[in-house]
Amino acid sequence: MSPVITTLTLNPTIDLASEAKAVQPVRKVRTFNERQDPGGGGVNVSRVVREFGGETLALILAGGVTGRFLEELLDEAGVPRRSIPIAGQTRISHTVLDQESGLEYRFVAQGPEVSAAEWGAALQALEEIDRGWLVASGSLPAGAPADFYARAAAIAQRRGLHLVLDTSGDAFRAAMEHGGIEVAKPSLGEFEAFIGRELRETAALEQAAMELVRSGRVRHLAVTLGHNGALLASGETTLRLPALDVEVKGAVGAGDSFLAAMTMALARGRDVKDAFAWGMAAGAAAVSSPGTAHPARETVVELRRRITQVPFVDVA
Repeated sequence: MSPVITTLTLNPTIDLASEAKAVQPVRKVRTFNERQDPGGGGVNVSRVVREFGGETLALILAGGVTGRFLEELLDEAGVPRRSIPIAGQTRISHTVLDQESGLEYRFVAQGPEVSAAEWGAALQALEEIDRGWLVASGSLPAGAPADFYARAAAIAQRRGLHLVLDTSGDAFRAAMEHGGIEVAKPSLGEFEAFIGRELRETAALEQAAMELVRSGRVRHLAVTLGHNGALLASGETTLRLPALDVEVKGAVGAGDSFLAAMTMALARGRDVKDAFAWGMAAGAAAVSSPGTAHPARETVVELRRRITQVPFVDVA
């Protein structure tokens, strides 16, 4: 039995996904194959952990009728949750796949502004976690301070939690300045923004990643590179894995699926390279499935077997 993986999502969303024959301006665009998923970084991680048989708790801020719908979707999915009520309405985002062009259009709402009492209640909830892993993932809502995840890191250190971080911008910077992070997963663009320069050459990317790991602020750094795969920096080594060749049906939640599988493998005692490979497989499986973060376990296992650079170990 692996430790509980608690996820924190301050700005969750209801993800609407659909397809259209062609997306055109002005005209009514008729959609089909509609689906609704509970979304947001940490929510997606909890859903994937649940799919893989892990124990999880989704800690969310939720408000209004849309917040109740989000809770209903999580309950239907069998994802244990703890909701912190807010005055604002939980946001709704929409993704449309244009079948004619193969392009995916994402419309991501900003979401509600939260009060100090509301985001403070989320930090207080973290004080009640006494074991396992904490995944702090997603954007911060308006009203939350840029150092929110740094404050969460301080609580995690005090509570003996393994903190996994997936965010960007000032929130990522503040958390990194604090340190105490077990795993961080920025995209290449997010990592470049943090470093302050482009890292298009492999050697430059590896050097920058290793410098951050050697600083002691983060133990394992996974930088996702889109269709170019991902890079892992850990200890004194780096590992780069290419993207797996799959049919793309939707990319929403792929990074969260990556993070869920990697975190779950680490929580079950796997070495970091094996955990990284499981993350790659889960991300690819999510890309090959419509909707938000729907990697089927059997697909993930099949894709993991393709990663021959790292010996196959089943996480079950």
